[in-house]
Amino acid sequence: MRPSRSLKSSFGCVDTQPRRILLTGATGYIGRAVAARLVANGHHVIAMTRGKPPADSADWENLQVDLGRTGDLERQLGDRDIDAVISCIASRNGEPGDAWRVEYDANLALLATALSRGASQFILLSAICVQRPRLAFQHAKLAFEAKLQQADIDHTIVRPTAFFKSLSGQVDRVKRGKPFLIFGNGELTACKPIGNDDLATYLVDCLHDPERRNCILPIGGPGAAITPREQGELLFELAGVAPRFRSVPPKLFTAAAAILSPIGRLIPGIAAKAEFARIAHYYATESMLLWNPVRERYDADATPAFGTMTLREHYQNVLRDGVVGHEAGEHKLFRD
Repeated sequence: MRPSRSLKSSFGCVDTQPRRILLTGATGYIGRAVAARLVANGHHVIAMTRGKPPADSADWENLQVDLGRTGDLERQLGDRDIDAVISCIASRNGEPGDAWRVEYDANLALLATALSRGASQFILLSAICVQRPRLAFQHAKLAFEAKLQQADIDHTIVRPTAFFKSLSGQVDRVKRGKPFLIFGNGELTACKPIGNDDLATYLVDCLHDPERRNCILPIGGPGAAITPREQGELLFELAGVAPRFRSVPPKLFTAAAAILSPIGRLIPGIAAKAEFARIAHYYATESMLLWNPVRERYDADATPAFGTMTLREHYQNVLRDGVVGHEAGEHKLFRD
């Protein structure tokens, strides 16, 4: 795995060769930003959605496709060829069944279509957490990454750190004077969060940067790595509220998983809760930074940085405008 040698922002850089791009996950947090960037760069976007397309999708061609239904994508595409695929799909909850259906099966169907329709490139939005896999969705991601690297098509696998979205779940709590919840002392982990527009630009730039082909690219946002405690302190500062923290022991999730797992063998719904507890423990104890296998630690300095939007600016925006569009959804750990 090597980082890209071309990490400078290319805002305003327009691909001189417009292409027909098949995009999945266009209704998601990152996918919508990718669609907008593709359109701005002059590409023709065929966006696959599972339901009704978003209101701001007038400049895209929308296809309602079920990738789990054999042949559905091929039928919807008709006789159109595609030049490249960008996949931004991800499991909605990390539950093993959903993870393998989406992260592996759906992407595999998408890869088959890319190969049959003459696409020259497949860009995959993955995640930096697959470096040390312990969860079902991580193994599903890695299984597809392996298939993609073996396929007869140029590939780019982008592994971003935390999104701003994942760090916005406690904004409303802080505004209401509630304590900011941290795991342990709040300094067990760190990340270099990246904004959706910056990540979208990075993904789209992969279409025309030859140095980003046939490689795995970890990527973070600008600035130094930040711990959960520092995130809370920043949020309190910007909200003008006295800091209040409440610690949650990570072992709580380990205990929950141990209790729920045996029951989950009999009740699928309980199995999903056990997996969620394992996911929570993972994010409570593992940094979203580049892993140094030699020194056996996460390395903030070695984690590539890209973009201009900082977490401070993001928090200022959501404190002023609200978190609409940045909700953590089914992955949310902290409930108001």
